[in-house]
This record gives sequence, structure tokens and C-alpha cells, in this order.
Amino acid sequence: MDDDQSDDSHDEVVRLEGLIEDLAARIESCRKLILVSRIAVAGGSLVLAGMLFGTIRFDPAVMAAAVAASLGGIAVWGSNSSTAQQAAKKLASAESDRSVLIEEMDLGDVTPRRGFSARSKAGTTT
Repeated sequence: MDDDQSDDSHDEVVRLEGLIEDLAARIESCRKLILVSRIAVAGGSLVLAGMLFGTIRFDPAVMAAAVAASLGGIAVWGSNSSTAQQAAKKLASAESDRSVLIEEMDLGDVTPRRGFSARSKAGTTT
């Protein structure tokens, strides 16, 4: 492989690694929003159930807030779940592309020779 192709491959690997980091951050953000939305759905449902069974005094404003939390939580949960799934697919594709590029690169072996260690380098033998 000549130097131009090697530089192009290296730049592409760097670009893919940046994309992988961005997608991982997006997935993590979606995961957090999904957790918050689950809490909102559970909280809103508990308040509505409490009003239904009489453990919480009926108040139209509280009921409206509970319904809004439940419905909003469901919407956010679904939206972020699909976004996380799409990002996971893109992440898998980018990691696969990066692996192929790295395998195609003519990289040298950096494994240390047998018997060579940091201690022997400092003057002590093992």
C-alpha cells in the first residue's frame, strides 16, 4: 500500500472513531432519557391509580399533570428507543468499517522480543 492510500485509510479510521464516539454518546443520552421517561410514566400512573382508589385527593390540576407525565413519558420513551436502535445499527456498521480498514492497513508488529522487559532494561534481570 502506498503512502497516499495509507494516509487516506488513517484519516478514515480517525473519522470513524470520532463517529463511533458520537454515536456512543447519543446512545448513552437516549438511555438516560428512556430512564427518565419510565420514571415519568410510572409516577403519573401511580398518581392516577391513587386518585382512582381514593388514596390521593382528587385535584384536576394534579390529574392533568399525571396524565401529561404518563403520555409525555410514553412519547419520549418510544422516540428515544427508536433513536437508540438506529444509533446502535450505525455504531455496529462504523465499528465494522473501522475493523476492515485496520485489517487492510500494513501495520508493523510492535510485540516486544522474548526476554525483554522493563526490569531488564533498568539493569535488573528476572
